[in-house]
Amino acid sequence: MPKLLLKNGTVVDPAQNIHAKLDLLIEDGWIAGLKEKITAPGAEVRDLRGKYVAPGLIDMHTHLREPGQEEKETIKTGSKAAVAGGFTSIACMANTDPVADDVSIIKHIKEVAERSGIVNVLPIGACTLGLKGEHITQIGEMQRFGAAAFSDDGQTIASALVLRRALEYASMFGAIVISHCEDKSLANGGSMNEGFLSTKLGLPGLPRAAETIMVARDIELAKNFGRLHLAHISTQESLELIRRAKKQKAPVTCETAPHYLLLTEEAVGAYNTSAKMNPPLRQEQDRLALIDALKDGTIDIIATDHAPHTLDNKRVEFNLAAFGIAGLETALPLLYTHLVKKNIISLDRLIELMSVNPAKIFGLNKGTLKIGAPADVTVIDPDAEKKVDKTKFYSKGKNTPFDGWRLSGWPALTIVGGRIKYTSAEGVLLKKL
Repeated sequence: MPKLLLKNGTVVDPAQNIHAKLDLLIEDGWIAGLKEKITAPGAEVRDLRGKYVAPGLIDMHTHLREPGQEEKETIKTGSKAAVAGGFTSIACMANTDPVADDVSIIKHIKEVAERSGIVNVLPIGACTLGLKGEHITQIGEMQRFGAAAFSDDGQTIASALVLRRALEYASMFGAIVISHCEDKSLANGGSMNEGFLSTKLGLPGLPRAAETIMVARDIELAKNFGRLHLAHISTQESLELIRRAKKQKAPVTCETAPHYLLLTEEAVGAYNTSAKMNPPLRQEQDRLALIDALKDGTIDIIATDHAPHTLDNKRVEFNLAAFGIAGLETALPLLYTHLVKKNIISLDRLIELMSVNPAKIFGLNKGTLKIGAPADVTVIDPDAEKKVDKTKFYSKGKNTPFDGWRLSGWPALTIVGGRIKYTSAEGVLLKKL
């Protein structure tokens, strides 16, 4: 593997408290040097003047659909979307068909990802068999063969006793459980946030209490039985519960997604199914509360919740449309444009939320550019500006409410294991993958 020398970029590595113009040397897939003015005879040199060099972005919440739903996405197409979006590692949820609830599926996902050789794919194993919420899986065995965490995402573990057992079992292996907080009985088939707008549109509402009730329950279970990560938080009330739990030193972390930070229920507009997701887009007070929670540390991670669907899944009446949006290729420029450029949060905080904290919380040897770390690097061009064009997505999923938005801060290079996998200079993946 040839040496790669990244020169003249501004290195942003919150894990080392570094924000400075430095050169970065990569050898044999590892970070080999980080200082001013490195010389490396024989190295491939990239001049990154005016660009930011950050630890590779990590998305701990994606849906790659394979096995079983390859018409929506495959491990390969999702991996291409990831590197085009600046992500070097992605964790894929267990709601495949068959469900990733045993070692064979975990091994299959890893083998397919390794053959593709595009991005680090971290399978997430199911907490319960078939995502039915009844019997816990062999968490220890799945972890041994590569499961990065455990979740029934898309389904709620309705039984507090079953979730307790999952937390206790996972704690024996130092594993973390990711909870989808939704009281299904209260959600009752809702399709958007419950309130004035849902009534006006004649759509069944998803009440905010369906989320917050389960957040409260799950926090209490975590206090007593093991580490818990709360997925895609969307309401002000949930954040207040989490903030209080953290003050009490409860073993709880949480995430939100870019769409909850930038959109509200108003995006549903004239029954726009691209804005249908679960949990649903909420109100402006919730969006502002989420922004505040980014600033004060209540929110630990921003994840995409990348949920690709076919056109047929979305091109139906609103109540029948599938939940979810394709998010891997737009997350970074959306957040850079609307949070960093507007001085709502710093770039350092964004990298912390999208790289440092995911690595720390899930125990990954990533999220930093220190010497000896794996050479997973995301290079951001703050001056690159273009419109989102869903027709050019590498993902099979074209379901996005952000089509046509003009954004800046797109990835210029995505480097995985010391190899350049995406470069905007060519505008395509560097090699045919």
